[in-house]
Amino acid sequence: MPASGVSAAAIAARLSALGLPTQVEEHGSHTTVEAEIPESLSAESWREVLDVVADADRFGLLATSLNGRTLWAAVRKTVPTTGDVGGPGHQR
Repeated sequence: MPASGVSAAAIAARLSALGLPTQVEEHGSHTTVEAEIPESLSAESWREVLDVVADADRFGLLATSLNGRTLWAAVRKTVPTTGDVGGPGHQR
């Protein structure tokens, strides 16, 4: 599992420990964690949740009247330091 997957799994485990069901997905450049946030989440729990997602590269909250509130966190995959970093035709 890439380092981003390990970091995302750790975030997911910590959110699950707070009682939030999570979903982890691998993408081309990052790994994401999503968790549904209940309306009844206490202020203390919000502080704990924000402490958890602070370990991610990016995070946010998607709130709609139809789907409720979904917290997301993204962890970037490491960019290679050697090789064909710039893609075909890239000149150093």
